[in-house]
Amino acid sequence: MPSYNYLYSFNYDIHNSNLSKLVSRQIFKEEEKDKVLLSNKRVDLLISPFIKNRIEIIAVSENYSELIHKIKIEKIKIEAFNVEYVIIEGDSTEFSKRKEKLKDIGFSIEGNPNFKSPKITYSICFYNNTWYFGVLSKHNVDWYKHKKKPYSFSNSIGMDIAKTLVSIASEENKFNKLLDVCCGVGTIMLEACASGFSIDGCDINPKRCEQTNKNLDFYGYSSSVYSSDIKDLNKKYDGAIIDLPYNMYSYSTDLTTANIIESTAKLANRVIIVSIADIESIIKKAGLVIQDYGTAEKRGKSGFVRNIWVCVKSEKQA
Repeated sequence: MPSYNYLYSFNYDIHNSNLSKLVSRQIFKEEEKDKVLLSNKRVDLLISPFIKNRIEIIAVSENYSELIHKIKIEKIKIEAFNVEYVIIEGDSTEFSKRKEKLKDIGFSIEGNPNFKSPKITYSICFYNNTWYFGVLSKHNVDWYKHKKKPYSFSNSIGMDIAKTLVSIASEENKFNKLLDVCCGVGTIMLEACASGFSIDGCDINPKRCEQTNKNLDFYGYSSSVYSSDIKDLNKKYDGAIIDLPYNMYSYSTDLTTANIIESTAKLANRVIIVSIADIESIIKKAGLVIQDYGTAEKRGKSGFVRNIWVCVKSEKQA
């Protein structure tokens, strides 16, 4: 049996399946399967909106009794602990049986539990005919507060898509400097700031820049927003995100699209591009190499499908 340090469980609706697998490939270099991924890589749960839990594995066994024996061998001594049963897709264990197993684990740990304010939470789960026990970390959903931002756009991407774009552009590195091209009302910038990334915004529309600044101020975030054509920006970034205009008030022609992409490629080595149209030929003409591709949908928006290209500079450009 292969040995892994972590088990990640994912949670997403059917419309986000493709997007979740894209971010999984970018973060873990492999796709999650059945909303579960075993890995030796530790990642911050805030890096993806689709990672629900991370279990730092302590004991593994295909036999439940053997798992309990392994837990006892660990001789865990701790006060104020809790134990939760994480239900993995495909696990048909009945509720009463799950409660019994939680008791078994609780009696295998020396110390007094604290169900309301635990200092540490352990978990058990059953996946692919194997039992796993370890330390549980849960995704913090505090970023959902951005739904109440003062300014929004009916056709703008959702928070989950925005958060995914940030994680892909940053490659999980909090020291990487990001740029949100065509920032609109700042949806992407809000998610970057909430996750602790440094990001600037740029938009040719002064009104959108003003709205972005007000949205950032509303949540106490601080970032630079440039009311400028991207070709006039003279800064360097580790990663850039381009969500090309596509609504009834602003749109992107092939020429405009090419200019935006080419100008951005001069500023960043890594570029994530979002578009409703197939612009693969334009991307390649700009000298970018496409590393990965996926699609994003927005729940409740019929026909809201966006193409996402993960690009890097060619060797000639770099």
